[in-house]
Amino acid sequence: MSTAPPAEAIRPHDYLAIDRLLSDEERDIRDTVRAFVADRITPHVGDWFEQATTPLELASELGKLGVLGMHLEGYGCAGASATAYGLACMELEAGDSGIRSLVSVQGSLAMFAIWRWGSEEQKQEWLPRMAAGEALGCFGLSEPDAGSDPGSMRTRARRDGSDWILHGQKMWITNGSAAEVAVVWAHTEDGVRGFLVPKGTKGFTTQDIHKKMSLRASITSELLFDDVRLPGEAMLPEVSSLKGPLSCLNEARYGIVWGAAGAARACFESALAYSKDRIQFDKPIASFQIQQQKLALMALEVNRATLLALHLGRMKDEGTLRPEHVSMGKLGNVNAALEVARSARQVLGANGVTLEYPVIRHMNNLESVVTYEGTADVHALVIGAAVTGIQAFR
Repeated sequence: MSTAPPAEAIRPHDYLAIDRLLSDEERDIRDTVRAFVADRITPHVGDWFEQATTPLELASELGKLGVLGMHLEGYGCAGASATAYGLACMELEAGDSGIRSLVSVQGSLAMFAIWRWGSEEQKQEWLPRMAAGEALGCFGLSEPDAGSDPGSMRTRARRDGSDWILHGQKMWITNGSAAEVAVVWAHTEDGVRGFLVPKGTKGFTTQDIHKKMSLRASITSELLFDDVRLPGEAMLPEVSSLKGPLSCLNEARYGIVWGAAGAARACFESALAYSKDRIQFDKPIASFQIQQQKLALMALEVNRATLLALHLGRMKDEGTLRPEHVSMGKLGNVNAALEVARSARQVLGANGVTLEYPVIRHMNNLESVVTYEGTADVHALVIGAAVTGIQAFR
């Protein structure tokens, strides 16, 4: 009768030994991104958040790191697995949601749209530069009056000879004013079409959105198109319906499933370390039952979120992942991350509201993450439709 090996000791930062479920290559990618975040993001992001700025040189650094469009094949992209891409998103958002957003919008929205729906000429022109971080992209779908219902967008494109005339407005666009190219979706006479609008095109202007209390280390803009004339080859030729932008959103939402787990982990780790150092009534607050309960529930949510993200990553790699699965991941993990952040802020007491610690920054950022790429309410309705067979919003 064989004897089972002794169980490993509990590791607070990997309670369920999830690390063992990763391949050596996946761990190497994760650790490389984690080291970059520790060196380049974490020491500075509190200041960036306070100053509402993002150093644009990060784009080329992230390109050298290999994370821009890393899950795409060819054109200078790494062709990494979905799981490896997810792990990168987790580490980036453990640094800051705004930095992960930059990478998600670049790779999963702008680059993916060109890679999946563009012509070979469009791919050759833009993807190598975007993968290197030499050119940023943005993704124009949301509008002031069309968020959860993109089919009601007012932006229109009409033919004029061989050209297109684009007119409309997009809102809440990450990377907007910094982007060299905007992927813009518009109604046309033959369906919803995507267009590539280079920066500097006549009639195309941007305005940054200020006074944000969330995603402050991220550029968010309004895009304005005043009868912008585009050549015929600016149109993405391979899609003429909402399937185009929605497929891109599903790619980005997948990264958020992982990213939210990273934000939750950062908050938990901050609270755990603080609770051991903070002395009250002559002993660390970690020794009090009420704080241990908070820490236990945070550990539960962090590990549960990471396992869910990993499971969805394996499904995506094997080709069985559906958009409804991603909705469950985004809804569950972002809501869990918000609860972890709020509990961690309480553990830190008054220190929890300062940028000396990452918790309030993550908490504020997650208030955007729970809304963008599909609100929590909409993802709940997607799951509801999947389990009942009835679409509540149609």
